[in-house]
Amino acid sequence: MKALRKAVRWGFVALAPCELVIVIGAIAGVRAAPALRPVVEAAVLALTAGATALFLFDYRRHRREGLRRHFACRAAIADSVPASVRRLIRHEITLAADFWRWVTRRGPHGVHAGDVPVAYAPAQTATIYGLLFVCVVETVALAFVIPWPLVHATTLVLDVWGCYFLLALHASCVVRPHVVGADGSLRLRYGALLDIRIPAGRMASVRPRLGFPQGKPAVVDASGVADVAVAGLTTVTVELTEPVRYVRVLGKQDEARAFRFYADDPVPAVAALRAAGGSAPGSRTSGP
Repeated sequence: MKALRKAVRWGFVALAPCELVIVIGAIAGVRAAPALRPVVEAAVLALTAGATALFLFDYRRHRREGLRRHFACRAAIADSVPASVRRLIRHEITLAADFWRWVTRRGPHGVHAGDVPVAYAPAQTATIYGLLFVCVVETVALAFVIPWPLVHATTLVLDVWGCYFLLALHASCVVRPHVVGADGSLRLRYGALLDIRIPAGRMASVRPRLGFPQGKPAVVDASGVADVAVAGLTTVTVELTEPVRYVRVLGKQDEARAFRFYADDPVPAVAALRAAGGSAPGSRTSGP
């Protein structure tokens, strides 16, 4: 089974770029060699059969171990699909769902009755739309400049995807605001990339404070502080009674004892946290 699992994984790694080249070539009007199509189809069928056999074997094994169907299914998928690939697929699905939620003007994600949404997306709107304009201009310009069909189609696909990604990322930030829970908890997010949950009992102090962090997003510095900045700014600081563990943007786990994050209007955000009991009694909740 180990050999089959390894063969299936590397087979998909090798097949994916081949399929992409064929699809782009078809878009560009470049005909593939007649013998190539049956070879690719046979490889797809063989890999699909191998992946199905591995999934069924792992699923039955987990069921015998006592897992319920849903958890056995998830465990079987985890056995064969690398965590990075699962994370990438989940991220793309989430981005698409958030983009659809934004286009259809549905309510914010993860905000329930009694919760207070805290917006942060407006700070980056001008930057995102500026980058989107540049990407659109580049896409149109390259469409007229590049003469080679295959290169033209490849560039077009990448540029269109880049425009979609920028717009979907911004849409994800709009529909996934920070959330002050009715129970006093705090949920810090950045679109589909970051989701940090801080229980109410862990917050020692909450105060508005303007900051200009220089580090990477949500990376803990030497003093144990993580920044969730937008447009290079943070406006609220939350200090904790004990560290909180969370997953960073690229999937690595980290632990912070304080968070600085951006809220478009920090005063109501801090007031909502204090009103909900988001900081311990007698803690320091005054301004900077």
